[in-house]
Amino acid sequence: MSSEPVIPITDDRWDALTVETDRLTPMMQHFVELKRQYPQTVLLYRLGDFYETFFQDAQTVSRELELTLTGRDVASLGRIPMAGVPHHALDRYASQLVAKGYAIAVCDQMEPADQKAGKLVRREITRVITPGTVLEEGMLPARQNNYLAAIVLVDRGLGKNPDLDWGLAYADISTGEFWVTQHQHLDRLLGELNRLQPSEILLPIDEPTGLGLLRPGESSAHLPPGLPSQFCYTLRPPTPFSFGEAKVEILSTFRLKSLEGLGCASYPLAVRAAGGLLRYLGETQKGIDLHLEAPHTYQLSEFLVLDQQTRRNLELIQTVRDGTFQGSLLWALDRTHTAMGSRVLRRWLLQPLLSPDQITQRQITIAELVDNGHLRTQLQEILRDVYDLERLAGRAGSGTAHARDLVGLGNSLGKLPQIAEVVEGAETPLLKTLQTVAPELENLSQILLETLVGSPPLILTEGGLIRSGQDPKLDEIRAQIESDRQWIADLEKTERARTGIQTLKVGFNKAFGYYISISRGKRDQAPQDYIRRQTLTNEERFITPELKEREARILTAQVEVNQLEYELFLQLRQQAGQEAERIRGVAQAVATADVLAGLAEVAVYQGYCQPQITSDRTLNVVEGRHPVVEQSLPPGLFVPNSVKLGTPQSGDLVILTGPNASGKSIYLRQVGLIQVMAQMGSFVPAEFAELGLCDRIFTRVGAVDDVATGQSTFMVEMNETANILNHATDRSLVLLDEIGRGTATFDGLSIAWAVAEYLATEIRSRSIFATHYHEMNQLAVTLPNVMNFQVVVKEFEDEIVFLHQVRPGGADKSYGIEVGRMAGLPPRVIERARQVMTLVEKHSRIGIGLRAQSSGSTEKPISQDEQMTLFAQRQEDA
Repeated sequence: MSSEPVIPITDDRWDALTVETDRLTPMMQHFVELKRQYPQTVLLYRLGDFYETFFQDAQTVSRELELTLTGRDVASLGRIPMAGVPHHALDRYASQLVAKGYAIAVCDQMEPADQKAGKLVRREITRVITPGTVLEEGMLPARQNNYLAAIVLVDRGLGKNPDLDWGLAYADISTGEFWVTQHQHLDRLLGELNRLQPSEILLPIDEPTGLGLLRPGESSAHLPPGLPSQFCYTLRPPTPFSFGEAKVEILSTFRLKSLEGLGCASYPLAVRAAGGLLRYLGETQKGIDLHLEAPHTYQLSEFLVLDQQTRRNLELIQTVRDGTFQGSLLWALDRTHTAMGSRVLRRWLLQPLLSPDQITQRQITIAELVDNGHLRTQLQEILRDVYDLERLAGRAGSGTAHARDLVGLGNSLGKLPQIAEVVEGAETPLLKTLQTVAPELENLSQILLETLVGSPPLILTEGGLIRSGQDPKLDEIRAQIESDRQWIADLEKTERARTGIQTLKVGFNKAFGYYISISRGKRDQAPQDYIRRQTLTNEERFITPELKEREARILTAQVEVNQLEYELFLQLRQQAGQEAERIRGVAQAVATADVLAGLAEVAVYQGYCQPQITSDRTLNVVEGRHPVVEQSLPPGLFVPNSVKLGTPQSGDLVILTGPNASGKSIYLRQVGLIQVMAQMGSFVPAEFAELGLCDRIFTRVGAVDDVATGQSTFMVEMNETANILNHATDRSLVLLDEIGRGTATFDGLSIAWAVAEYLATEIRSRSIFATHYHEMNQLAVTLPNVMNFQVVVKEFEDEIVFLHQVRPGGADKSYGIEVGRMAGLPPRVIERARQVMTLVEKHSRIGIGLRAQSSGSTEKPISQDEQMTLFAQRQEDA
């Protein structure tokens, strides 16, 4: 096979679907037939030790995996493109393709090639791997769910700007989770998709053309208006998403008589989405029992709403600057010891609760673990040795688990009695669930650990899996093999004594098997029953009839052992798979305990308090801290600050002024993070906290543009502000930073003033409005529910010191020039800026107007001549 490129990689002539199969060899005919059955996949075709791709698939694999494009001679077509990957590296390369949005069809050899001399080896598609249907351990992010979602959209047809009713179903087939919901308004669907970050979204479409998988960024032209193009979509025929078909699919999959017990009978769009998802899994996961849970119905009204902008600005799971995990709230709070616990924490963080009872249940468990340090440390110590029970159960149930998975499952289930013993005295319900262990799981753990060797090989068909003493027939064959091997091991000593050749050796290689080696100088001393097998430069190699008989017996017996071990392993895996549902139930309880123990540890070492959850609009935090920034600084350096909103005494809106880099944005974010943490059930970084539940948190922090849609920074700012004003309620928390700074000063101040007024008088949400428009401090004079706060600065003759303290009162300047000096602007620039600022402060129309409004006096507006003097001095200096 040549290693030279055969055709330019951008050439699009090699389409397997257009090839006439009668011009191909039988093997290539089979490849093309399979490709026509799975046209939207990259077909990996097993040939010996490689998975090969041909035609356009080879070009795709070569480009995406940066592999050499080679070729294969096909008489009727010439040399066609070909690229392949080693079979043992399938997971690594497949994960790269899936991460790039490709679907993969894996075609395996179903019989040994050496038994089909001169005939076509039987091959079949054994797996279709799409971004949302990954099961393989090496292809899944351990601490994040891998969701497959399905959407059904219905246009209500209301006027020129119709909104959409929608149904959503999503499942993680690696953990068995399955959820459905239904709602109105497209923005709520987008919020759910951004929360879930599904790897693949199924979307029914009426047009038969273009069906298949659309990779991220390439799909906007094929999607209904409003759906984001950053996701991977698979366009599906609409029939499986009809209510009748979907209902039948759900009932047959879960062996039910009615949808009533699932709670989704009154959610027809959710039912349609769920049925379409199940049909897709049936088509792509043939022969695999996924052991999905029956779909759970949930309502968006059960959870605090966090839109994508708020999640981004609060840096809940990744930082704004570079998108990294370190520096996010999840990084600051994650002290879990299991992958499944980390996934649960992530879900809690992105979906805070609105139920006081559920919040309290989590709080009291954390409190118990805070107060009982011995319980917490013992529990966490055991959890270190617990593997991912959810996914282990999933792989066992689907028949994809290898022997090491089952050993890990056995070890992890074996820890359950220890956990039960540790939490025996626990008083809270979330820990009490772990006080008893199902006998079936204890028995399964014992069977797995007694049957499988401690460190089994990855390959299941080459033996070395099963311990001795587990099967009489297996032990008998092994004993025979051991006897024959011992005979061969003793043969060297026996033959040396018989022949008198002390340099005689018994050896083995894969090509010739066992042999007796005699140096060429001693070859004449070989006995008559020695049969010459091979002549080398320095030695002669012989065999004897008995040696070959023993060798053949060993090889035959070893094949039998390997097959028997494999059969015993399959029985063991099936037995474990039958307990998948029970294991997942325990896994959820263990994961919950892991999260709560981790939150308790953070609370202890960071000095967090248990917030009081109230039914009113109170937001009272005493000496609050930013949980991420505090951990990023040396102990004791973070300056805490308080906030009080939502009461008659405190008001609803804070106008926060102060210089750049003084901590206004951190203050805004810490208030939002404390509210999120409280509603997810966590303790919070403060001396004291009394918090009413929020229905939504809105943030507008930082300046970004949207190049893809051609929106400027200011347009993005206005869009986000409009969304806040149109959806916030008096139960919302609104955090705004520098509204109006993206346009001219007069326009910006006018917009900022009007927005703040609207929040205070119309919406009456709990709001903090950080701004450099000091004129807005006048709002507190006219509106009783508006307060002025400032970030305190210590001024010296030639410098300023940021104290990072938020105190009542309004700042009268922003110290922007001093910040510029600290950043290293040239002295001449700083001096000129001070000159210009003196003139601006003296003649600013805004300043004059506001002073007049507050004092009742009038000041002469700045004249055109006076405007010109702002820059006259610069000309003189030049």
